[in-house]
Amino acid sequence: MASGMTKTQLVRHLAEKIETNNKTAAAFLEHLTDTAVKETKKNGVFVIPGLGRLVKAHRKARMGRNPQTGEPIQIKAKTVVKFRVAKATKDAIAPAAKK
Repeated sequence: MASGMTKTQLVRHLAEKIETNNKTAAAFLEHLTDTAVKETKKNGVFVIPGLGRLVKAHRKARMGRNPQTGEPIQIKAKTVVKFRVAKATKDAIAPAAKK
């Protein structure tokens, strides 16, 4: 199974790319994360240009089934967070198949 980039690897990569030290890159990453959380909580959406957007969404209460017993259960309403990938990013990662 392929593993993703760790936080340390990401910080080092950012520091190399913007020619700064690891401490500054780590601070930037922490600040970006904090800002994304606060803005999504406050406004319901946070956009990272060229990458995508975090969106706060509300799920209604609904009926579900217990997978072990098959008996119906009530699932409560709740607020969830979704990430919607930008079209340019999606096309760069997984181009649409040609017909």
